[in-house]
Amino acid sequence: MIKNYKLTAYSFLITVMCGFMLQYVARAQTPSLPDITQKVDGCRGKFLHPWNDVCWDCFLPLTVAGVKVFKSSLPDTKNYSLPACACTNPFPRIGIPVSYWNPTRLADVTRDEYCFVGLGGLKIDPGIGFDGKAKRNINQKVGHHHVHWYIYPLLYWMDFLTDVLCLEQVDFDIGYITELDPLWNNDMLSVLINPEAILFGNPIAQAACSVDCGIASANKLPSDKLFWCAGCQGSLYPFTGNVGAENTEMQASTLVVARMAAKLHRQLILWDTSGSKASDLCYKKPAPIIKKSQYRIQMGYPARHTSGPFVCPRIGTMTIPYESGRTPAIVGENKAFIIWRKRNCCVF
Repeated sequence: MIKNYKLTAYSFLITVMCGFMLQYVARAQTPSLPDITQKVDGCRGKFLHPWNDVCWDCFLPLTVAGVKVFKSSLPDTKNYSLPACACTNPFPRIGIPVSYWNPTRLADVTRDEYCFVGLGGLKIDPGIGFDGKAKRNINQKVGHHHVHWYIYPLLYWMDFLTDVLCLEQVDFDIGYITELDPLWNNDMLSVLINPEAILFGNPIAQAACSVDCGIASANKLPSDKLFWCAGCQGSLYPFTGNVGAENTEMQASTLVVARMAAKLHRQLILWDTSGSKASDLCYKKPAPIIKKSQYRIQMGYPARHTSGPFVCPRIGTMTIPYESGRTPAIVGENKAFIIWRKRNCCVF
């Protein structure tokens, strides 16, 4: 048993180390590709390059058997501390606990209806839906954004991990389109899925968000207890694309991405994949209230955010330190973000 356990741990480490080696070799040897950008009636976008446009520092830290194999200066959630784990679902097994950050989703933020930024600026307008008057009023600092949510199983494509139970065995797909959702465009209708929003529409509740802003911006994880806050971006409620205090393009865009994630949690489309308990390693759990600490949001377009001291921002992190030059005029209204989600798993 001990021999098999050591062999499993050794094989996993070799796989991960080879993955990192291939990453840097590919970066060094792959010629720079042209910017695959299209313009269709103002719709601009790009197919993100899996090496150049993805910040692989966001994958770290990597913890195996309770030991941080690859460390990182980025804040991390609490992990399972024992060197071995056991699961009964979907079948009994003994393995080693592993934790890492997984680039699992891609999100478009756009004011141009049916502009699929992550598909290279492709516009697919079926002629139906709820446009929500996606625009921005500069004088009043209010605006509306649409979000397209993609299933983006990057690690699974790359065979980065060999344990199939730890990765979603799915293909790239469009998971959600807000133009077809009447709740995304109407604050009143959204109360049907977030009735508690009425409780947080007061100065006291909103003042607490400044605390969440300070925590998330101090290289720490956002507070899951302040679940109605998106830190420096504003209120996580209502779950719509209407931004009542749009100070900058980046601030508003990261806010609607966070709201989209919270909305999908409420609709039980997104589940919790992190935790320090033994049961957290064996299966995902439904979570109608988002666990903000298990997400990182990285910009991939129009300017990739892959280097610098403020990479891999969390929900609620102040955007001012890193947004300069990343939202140019016109092009900056169409953005694509890579969603990193923490994964705790029992590898066997």
